[in-house]
Amino acid sequence: MIAPFLLLTVIGMIAPVILLVAQSVSGPHGFTLDYIQSLANPTYRLAAWNSIVLSFASASVSLVTGGVVAFIAFGSGAQSRLGALVTSFSAVAANFAGVPLAFAFISTLGMFGLLTRVLRTAGIDIYAMGFSLYSISGLTLVYTYFLTPLMIILITPAIRAISQDWLAAAKSLGANPAQRLQLVVLPILAPSLISAFILLFGSAFSGYATAYALTSGNIVLLTTEIGNVLTGDVASAPQTGAALSVGMIVVMAVLVWISRWFGQRTRRWK
Repeated sequence: MIAPFLLLTVIGMIAPVILLVAQSVSGPHGFTLDYIQSLANPTYRLAAWNSIVLSFASASVSLVTGGVVAFIAFGSGAQSRLGALVTSFSAVAANFAGVPLAFAFISTLGMFGLLTRVLRTAGIDIYAMGFSLYSISGLTLVYTYFLTPLMIILITPAIRAISQDWLAAAKSLGANPAQRLQLVVLPILAPSLISAFILLFGSAFSGYATAYALTSGNIVLLTTEIGNVLTGDVASAPQTGAALSVGMIVVMAVLVWISRWFGQRTRRWK
């Protein structure tokens, strides 16, 4: 029964990685590290920095926002209707990404978007105040839109697993709500929160369609640079694209390993 799954894993995951690694160190005259060394190019360094900043910022905002919403919707004393509503919205919004999401934000918060014009009518010009949808901060806002529902989905099981007996015991010992949150809830949720942050970071780090559709490639990211070197009109550099891809795979592999490590710690509380 497991043989078809292993075959699919090899064909769909392992084989492409091997081909990318081979392509990134293969040139016209055989083995070479020129394409790996080309990653020190200032453009690629800026792309890596922008990707890390964007991923860290959007993951951090989504972690806090999604965690608070999930705790309100699924914590002790929460109404079941609120939880059902949040679950339904999160399931839809977490999958609303790519070009449709970029178009939705352009129509809403673009230079001539609906909300932008409404605010301008009220005397508030967000673009004159320094905001731009077509910047790192704008991308962070857009990424947060679909990462926050994903955070809610990820953290909900851990919140539901918190035993009310632990909270009752802390309360009986004189702990106020803030102390119960600090001394009971957060230590229990810490492994899950860290694991969720890593997954959110990885999701933002690997995003392509939304960023490209929103900025038309004007903001360099690792994913958009891979697209540029593979489909450029002037020159195509598949080996450089493969080297960039391998670098991203290494980062994602490290993130997955860290996530699994924290996931094992989370299971101690179940």
